[in-house]
Amino acid sequence: MSIRRLLIANRGEIARRVIRTAHRMGIATVAVYSDADAQALHVREATTAFALGGNTSADTYLRIDKIIGAARAAGADAVHPGYGFLSENADFAQSVIDAGLQWVGPPPQAIRTLGSKSSAKELAIARGVPCLPGYQGDDQSDARFEAEAQRIGFPVMVKAAAGGGGRGMRLVTQALQLEAALQSARSEAQSAFDSGELLLERALLAPRHVEVQVFADAHGRCIHLGERDCSVQRRHQKIIEETPSPAVVAALRDRMGRCAVELALAAGYVGAGTVEFLLDGSPHPSPLPGGEGAIPFYLMEMNTRLQVEHPVTEAVTGLDLVEWQLRVAQGEPLPLSQEQVQFEGHAIEVRLCAEDEHFTPRSGTVLHFLPPPPVEGGGGGTSLRFDHSIFEGLQVSPHYDSMLGKLIAHAATRDEAIAQLAAALDRTEILGLPTNRRLLAACLRHPQFQAGEALIPFLEEQGTALRGELHAAEAAIALECGLATLYPMGDAPLACPFPRPVRLRHRGRSMDALPGSRAARSVTGVRVEGCTWHLQSGAIDLLLEDASFEPAAGGVGAAAANELRAPFNGKVIAIQAQPGATVVRGDTLLVLESMKLEHALGASRDGVIKAVHVEPGQQAATSQVLVTFEALQ
Repeated sequence: MSIRRLLIANRGEIARRVIRTAHRMGIATVAVYSDADAQALHVREATTAFALGGNTSADTYLRIDKIIGAARAAGADAVHPGYGFLSENADFAQSVIDAGLQWVGPPPQAIRTLGSKSSAKELAIARGVPCLPGYQGDDQSDARFEAEAQRIGFPVMVKAAAGGGGRGMRLVTQALQLEAALQSARSEAQSAFDSGELLLERALLAPRHVEVQVFADAHGRCIHLGERDCSVQRRHQKIIEETPSPAVVAALRDRMGRCAVELALAAGYVGAGTVEFLLDGSPHPSPLPGGEGAIPFYLMEMNTRLQVEHPVTEAVTGLDLVEWQLRVAQGEPLPLSQEQVQFEGHAIEVRLCAEDEHFTPRSGTVLHFLPPPPVEGGGGGTSLRFDHSIFEGLQVSPHYDSMLGKLIAHAATRDEAIAQLAAALDRTEILGLPTNRRLLAACLRHPQFQAGEALIPFLEEQGTALRGELHAAEAAIALECGLATLYPMGDAPLACPFPRPVRLRHRGRSMDALPGSRAARSVTGVRVEGCTWHLQSGAIDLLLEDASFEPAAGGVGAAAANELRAPFNGKVIAIQAQPGATVVRGDTLLVLESMKLEHALGASRDGVIKAVHVEPGQQAATSQVLVTFEALQ
């Protein structure tokens, strides 16, 4: 049955992505939105839009009844789930089908089988797909996990059986860490996926993350569309993806592809899916059971939906995977056989996120936005694609994921794609809240990444050095940028002193402008709040405070030293601080949940807890005082 009116049960850039293809195919679209997303681009671009009412994911994009109600009210005949939210929820898929609507995704039973890492692993073992030694049983007691960890051998990885995105994952290198890891992973998994079920696997300490895109139709045919290397990650979440993988040769690609197709067929799969593997990237891979070929690979999980990183596969194959999803949902056969799939060039994608340099999600307002100029491909040349949901005035909410968009470069060679993508990041301007824009460019230019040798521990090992380089580049131009913004003089130097010193602060370091100081030539700046400015000059952006009219030193700094403030908006989900307790710097005081992740906040100094100013379940605002200290006696 042909789809005439499609509801997209999602938001942001993926909703815009689905709308774009649907409209090209002549299909009307229905957007749904929370109160926070009322002005979002996907709402403006859809044929029609329905308000879900509320702000949090639990009140909006995770409400099956509201989504089905909107589809009926809008006269939709099909539902596309995008990724995240309800996209891998078998009950949602069944509810769509029971409502007489077409479900653009795999059958509910396939989602149940493969959506659980435990059952997917059992199916894979039965079909001869390589898997790491582990435990995925019904007994979820700490005692059983402790016994199984001893059997498997450390290091082990604790994983949530449901969901993905790195939530509910904890690396445990020794037995003493296991109990805390189990508690933390259970809590995060329960919050994110409404299931606290866990499993254990032997951990590889230096692996690659390589996944295979599969596509199946309702006529029993399944093919793969090559692999993607997603090894550069933070918090177990991908931020750089590319195809082909620098580590995968044709023979290995064929073996991994066959395993991925076999798993999909065994589960009765239909539609787009991704089978994720770990490749042992250590210099001398250990011969764990199931490894085959020069580089052993092992099943991680299968994602029963379209992936965030699907554009790199589209770039090298020339295919529209959303169009394939819609056509397969209409009952059409796959348009190509495995032998007809062609790969051309190299594609790399980066995820642009609202987060600080320590990968902490940040909310706020986009006060200035200028995308990089478009680059069209052709004749083997380079092309640039920017899938995003950004506009000036966008309120980035703490209720949803921190990703703002994705930049994708496609070129004839990997080196050309890297250069094009790094240059595009340099020319992108987003001011008003922190992003990972510069860190992404630095990763792309790092010799280890350029050599194709970046493994999953890459950022853990190189992050401090990369941040140091970025800080030094900021410091070198901070004073000039500040003068250009606050006292625009063109290229003229300061001729004489001001009645008060012009004092600027960058990362806690004060700088005084003296006669003869010059301003930077080209700076874009926005006032974030009070005397704090977010500036960009060339590829470098930085936060700068105008401290010229602050009172004498002492008051502000002393108060800050006795307070723990919320670094971002979030829900208080646990409090470990108690008034009167003695703490040392780094002790966890409370846990905030923001953008679907848990963040432990530690004491910034040694001292005694004077007061705790929040309660579990309370929503904390950015900069709100959470805990106050007093000095040790």
